[in-house]
Amino acid sequence: MPSSTALLQGTLDVLILKALSLQPMHGLGISRRIAQVTGGTFQVKPGSLFPALHRMQEAGWLLSEWGESENKRRAKYYQLTKAGRNQLKEQTDQWDLISAAMTSALKTI
Repeated sequence: MPSSTALLQGTLDVLILKALSLQPMHGLGISRRIAQVTGGTFQVKPGSLFPALHRMQEAGWLLSEWGESENKRRAKYYQLTKAGRNQLKEQTDQWDLISAAMTSALKTI
């Protein structure tokens, strides 16, 4: 398996929402968390992450504010809104259906 896998359409959003479901994080923290929870399968680069964060903020799923990172640098922290939590639930339900359908299809073919 390659060290970095291209994200399927819609996967990045749900991974970002899930990463932020526990606590607010800055961009690098989100990227690290996604790599951690996927066992390194998904490596999210800034060129993909920051446009997604901006789009999700425009959709009303995220709020952001400036703060200080663990290494004392200025960083923008993102957190879920109520709409973001609802979107996470909706997307999680969709992925559960997709995953079950793919598992079923792959076992029967």
